[in-house]
Amino acid sequence: MQQLVLDIGPAAEPDFDTFVPGPNAEAVASVRAFAAGKSRDAVMYLWGEPGSGRSHLLRAASRMNPRLVIADDVESLDEGAQQRLFNAINAAREGAPSVLAAGRQPPAQLALREDLRTRLAWGLVYQLKPLSDAEKTAHLRAEAARRGLRLSEEVLAYLITRLPRDLASLNRVLEALDRYSLSTRRAITVPLVREALDRKFG
Repeated sequence: MQQLVLDIGPAAEPDFDTFVPGPNAEAVASVRAFAAGKSRDAVMYLWGEPGSGRSHLLRAASRMNPRLVIADDVESLDEGAQQRLFNAINAAREGAPSVLAAGRQPPAQLALREDLRTRLAWGLVYQLKPLSDAEKTAHLRAEAARRGLRLSEEVLAYLITRLPRDLASLNRVLEALDRYSLSTRRAITVPLVREALDRKFG
């Protein structure tokens, strides 16, 4: 019997069009305008829990405007990196490239030097709220339809409750299930999903 491998490859390069805004439509529009140089602010800071889309938006903005100074996961910056970000923000206020930064907490709660926390709050600050399970399910349903797949409510519920909740992971799994379904010539059912994931991770 031929062994089939569920190949979950790297995600496609993030862009604004593949970001599902959900409750973050205002923030997404502001980041897009910021990347396009249409904002009066020289500094923007995004915060939210893991999976809320912070890194996706930073990478999308960087692709749109490579001159931006990007700083992700600012709470992890060491002393030298904090100084460089501090300098970049000061320079941005004087006409140098704008700074787009992100972290898990609002500026005031970050475990960073005080003057850097203050500067991160100088410009636009947005909290990115995670998508609800209903919004993630709607996205998976639409993405499956775009691929010509029919996913039952049972399969959608299984994917949402048993897999990582971030959309990038869900999209990669959906792509892999599409390929596995084609290679086995079987519809995507919960047993097929279990079998495919067992072959990958079992």
